[in-house]
Amino acid sequence: MFVLIGYLVALGCIFGAYIIHGGNIGVIIHALPTEMMAIGGGAIGAFIVANQPKTLKAVLGMLPMMFKGSKYTKARYLELMAMLYEILQKVRKEGLMSIEKDVEDPGNSPLFKKYATVGTDHHVVEFVTDYLRMMVSGNLNAHEIESLMDNEIETHHNEGHTPVNAIKALAGALPAFGIVAAVLGVVNTMGSVGQPPAVLGGMIGSALVGTFLGILLAYAVVEPIGTLLEQKLDEGTKELQCIKTTLLASMQGYAPQIAVEFGRKVLYSTERPTFSELESHVKGKK
Repeated sequence: MFVLIGYLVALGCIFGAYIIHGGNIGVIIHALPTEMMAIGGGAIGAFIVANQPKTLKAVLGMLPMMFKGSKYTKARYLELMAMLYEILQKVRKEGLMSIEKDVEDPGNSPLFKKYATVGTDHHVVEFVTDYLRMMVSGNLNAHEIESLMDNEIETHHNEGHTPVNAIKALAGALPAFGIVAAVLGVVNTMGSVGQPPAVLGGMIGSALVGTFLGILLAYAVVEPIGTLLEQKLDEGTKELQCIKTTLLASMQGYAPQIAVEFGRKVLYSTERPTFSELESHVKGKK
C-alpha cells in the first residue's frame, strides 16, 4: 500500500508541476512508447548480460516483497525468544542430550511445533538446530562457534544483497540509457534539419523526453525499490544476530532468562519488546 502511495505522490507531483506550468503532456505521451523501448529495452538487456541466472531469478523472487508488510514484528520476536528460552531451559534442567531428537528432526519436534511462526521458518530452524547440534557435540568452544556464526550471517547478508545491488546498479545505469535515447533523437532531428521550426521543435522535445524518462525511472522508480528491499533484508539479518547472541550467552554460562535478555538487546528499538513484555510472554508460553 505504501509503495503505491509513494509512487502516486512522486509521479503525480512531477507531472502535475509540469502541467501547471503549461507543459504539453501530449509531447511526453507521444514520445513515451519509443523512448521506453530504447531506455527500458536497453537497460533490461544490459541487466541480463551483467547478472548470472541465479541473480536474475533472485531479483524476480524478491520483487513481490515490495508489496508485503514486514514479518519481523514484536510478536514474532516474542515468539522467537520464548522458543529459545524453552530450549535453553530444557538444556539447563535435563542436559544437552535432551534436545538431540528435537535438533535432528525439528519437523516432528513438539518443542518447535509449539511455535507456529518461527518454529516452521526454515531459515530460523536451520540456524538454531545447526548450532545446537554443535553444542551437543561438545567439540567447539564459544569463540569458535561465534566465528562460524559470524561467517554464516555474513554469507547470508551478502547473498541476500546480491539482487539488491543488481537493482541499484540498474538504477544507476538508467540515466545513461536516457542520454542514449536523447542522442538518438537529436540525430534524427539533425537528419530533418530542413523541416519547419515547429516540426523541429517537436522533434527536439521528443528527444529530451528520453533524458527525462531515464532520470525519472532511475530515481523515482527503480532506486527506491532497491532501498526498500535492502531494508527488508537487514531485518532478516537482525533476527539471526538475535539468535546468535542468545545461544552464545547460554554457552558462556548465563541462565536462560538472562541469555534471552542478551538477545532482546540486539533488536531494533521499533520491534524490541520490553523486559516485562518478554517475561510475561515467556511465562505465558511456559
